Amino acid sequence: MQIPGKKQILCSPPGRDKNQLYRRKVRGMIRTETGRRGTGFCRRKNSRKGKTEMTFSADPSGFVSLGDAVPDAILEIRYYSTWNFIGDRIDGYEQPAAFLTREAAEALRAAGDELFSRGFRIKIYDAYRPQRAVDHFARWAEDVNDVRMKEYFYPDVDKARLFELGFIARHSGHSRGSTVDLTLFDARTQKEADMGGVFDFFGEVSHSDYQGITPEQRANRMLLRRTMTGCGFRPLAEEWWHFSLEKEPYPDTYFTFPVREDILKKEEPA
Repeated sequence: MQIPGKKQILCSPPGRDKNQLYRRKVRGMIRTETGRRGTGFCRRKNSRKGKTEMTFSADPSGFVSLGDAVPDAILEIRYYSTWNFIGDRIDGYEQPAAFLTREAAEALRAAGDELFSRGFRIKIYDAYRPQRAVDHFARWAEDVNDVRMKEYFYPDVDKARLFELGFIARHSGHSRGSTVDLTLFDARTQKEADMGGVFDFFGEVSHSDYQGITPEQRANRMLLRRTMTGCGFRPLAEEWWHFSLEKEPYPDTYFTFPVREDILKKEEPA
């Protein structure tokens, strides 16, 4: 399948497994993707101004809705609902929609097509995440008395250590618009594939290479990872569901606009 008016992207065979800690230099700062719900930073100062460079933007013009760009995808936007590790709808999620940059959406469409040929659809839990949502996570993490969802999402983790352990951070790669959280949906059984762990669980079972799962569960994880890396995404060691476009178009820009369909600027027909 091909996005109307877009050049088709074909997935290349995956090369070396990149399920490692990613660290690369980006326009004056080192970004270290630590996983979980945020991104850790080792920030470099601008040598002339003595300030840390970080850009925020409310411009949605480089984004598309995945409901249009990847029509076969199933959307289950957890942060619009209350079924998430906080237990409330998250700030900035005004509709159960999913956005990505155009480049990431095209690559995801290619991955979805590849998986569809193997009998699977993709189910998306989260994509672009407004900075205000990340701020909501941080405020929640600071309130150590709010443990409503502990038994479901972090039963073995002391909430007071969420920042220390890297489960929560002040900024997230999702806010740059080219990261997606997803799983496989089996078209034959009409159920989610068994991945050996649930989305957003804080613990080792969520690690991509966790060994305490069945061969079938591991095969499902590896199918998702091979397909996504073959289409230009990099995985995250700590979360089997998390993938970021390798060549993301806004590597140091964090977006602030809410998730609401009418905020996207419509393109003129080709």
